[in-house]
Amino acid sequence: MKFTKLSLIATLAISSAFAGGDIAPATTTPNIVTPANPTTIAGKLTAYYITNDDNNQNLFDQESSQLGLATTLDVSHNVTDWMTLNFSAVGYLNTLKKPNLEYMEGKKHGAFLNVANATFKSEDTTFVAGRQLLATPMLGGFDWLLAPGAFEAYTVVNNSINNLTLVASYVRTWRANDTGDNFQNLTKINGGNNWTLGASYDDKTINGSLWYYNVDASKYTQVYADAGYNFGNAKVDAQFVNTNYDSGKDSTAYGLKVSTTLSNIDLYGAYNRVQDRETGFVGTDSLYTSSWNTFTSSAYDNKDLDAWKIDASTKIANVNAEISYADYDKGNETDVILGYDFTKSIDAGLVYTNTKANATGAKAVNALEIFVNYKF
Repeated sequence: MKFTKLSLIATLAISSAFAGGDIAPATTTPNIVTPANPTTIAGKLTAYYITNDDNNQNLFDQESSQLGLATTLDVSHNVTDWMTLNFSAVGYLNTLKKPNLEYMEGKKHGAFLNVANATFKSEDTTFVAGRQLLATPMLGGFDWLLAPGAFEAYTVVNNSINNLTLVASYVRTWRANDTGDNFQNLTKINGGNNWTLGASYDDKTINGSLWYYNVDASKYTQVYADAGYNFGNAKVDAQFVNTNYDSGKDSTAYGLKVSTTLSNIDLYGAYNRVQDRETGFVGTDSLYTSSWNTFTSSAYDNKDLDAWKIDASTKIANVNAEISYADYDKGNETDVILGYDFTKSIDAGLVYTNTKANATGAKAVNALEIFVNYKF
């Protein structure tokens, strides 16, 4: 799976929560004037191939492979200078028969609305109601395969104070990544009120964030905090996560990350410790040692977890290249990720992963993912 890297002060992904591009705060008092050229249309065509050699299959066997094709159409319509309607529709087709990897999005073909919301702006405050993309440290969707995971939520973002972002979001439903049109109603699970409050600060030298989560669907509350300092030639970041479950043991996680750049190569080393129980998360986590296939939050296996990761990335002949290795006590993962932009409209990527459990007789699983996007 793809792990979307979030910044240490990860906040609501306000520019991607809508179908129509970046959202800038309004600078005038809202009125009912309809702006010129009120409708924006964009989209992309995607081809995504994935294969692995698990279950004694060969890497490129049809039984271990899938090729999915998708069209994403984004439409944003400015009703007034303070209200916008946003939609993102996804249509997809799996071109191979149903293999061990199953169909992408769960069916041979289909379509769904991933984003469908109304956005309201007033001064430095934005309110979003409806289906949207969220990206907070421990609750969010991630962009893998044919479409990112999405939520039906009510979200408020405020940027009135310089370098400070305040976020509040109440979540009703969740479309987990790679599940088609299955928006699961979280409010019907365990009586369900699921919400988060967050504040993040970044002045390019000092950064930090503090988040509180109430996730009734999984019966826990959670505090997430991080802080970092940029020394210029190096950056140091730390994080802390406490998950308070309604029953049984609670979980505590710590993290440290040191990053620098040497000869145009970006380097970082990271460490996480997860104690007593797995760390709660919805959709994705932002623990420093999480990798393409492995979330550190769920790598806990009835024993305190010490996880570490090293990563190097650079640009070679216009190819963005990244290689990383992570160890999770009972397993390890190596990732090689390549990306290339042919034009402003066409890009391609390749991801090779090697994942192995530290158990007697366990075999490493090799996986390959290749994708091409055409944006219009």
